Amino acid sequence: MSRRSGVLELAVLGLLHEAPLHGYELRKRLSAVFGPVRRISYGSLYPCLKDLLAEGLIAEDDAASVVGVGKRGRTVYKLTAEGKEQLQQQLGEHGPAAWEDETFGVRMAFFAQTDADVRLKILEGRRTRLEERREKVGSALTRTREKLDRYTLELQQHGLESVEREVRWLNELIDTERSAVVARPRSTGTGTTMQNTSNQNN
Repeated sequence: MSRRSGVLELAVLGLLHEAPLHGYELRKRLSAVFGPVRRISYGSLYPCLKDLLAEGLIAEDDAASVVGVGKRGRTVYKLTAEGKEQLQQQLGEHGPAAWEDETFGVRMAFFAQTDADVRLKILEGRRTRLEERREKVGSALTRTREKLDRYTLELQQHGLESVEREVRWLNELIDTERSAVVARPRSTGTGTTMQNTSNQNN
């Protein structure tokens, strides 16, 4: 499966994990997840749903599907146990593929379902990727500034400023995530201590 279709698969599984959906509502929510970067058509959605059905990752929810006389039926899809396992596996991935322009936004859309440590690694990876891009663009701009016309120079400068803004935004997100990890209670340790204290009292 290509990375492009893999991103769509992840988004479908993530949305169906939240609630069963029919095709129309699923496409509408996918459009919100992908935003203006990518238009989700039925021509790309339904082949994806067909593949997920064949793999047993999703199933048709017969109880919720609409079948009416004189009305076009609406098939409702739901996540299977295998689909939940596949989703958790994909949400646990935090390598370079998760940092790319096409995938990062979708991965962040499902951060609420993602482990805190994985979220932090993805954010740090994305920042590293953008810092590398900023350095390359800045170096190229310095070398070619005198050779560029006014409009090309403005376009290059705009791109550099956009990268710098995203890096600052990522810095804030990373600081917030790190603070949350530090503040997270160590429930296992506390439970063990309480259990030991109870045993000593007895």
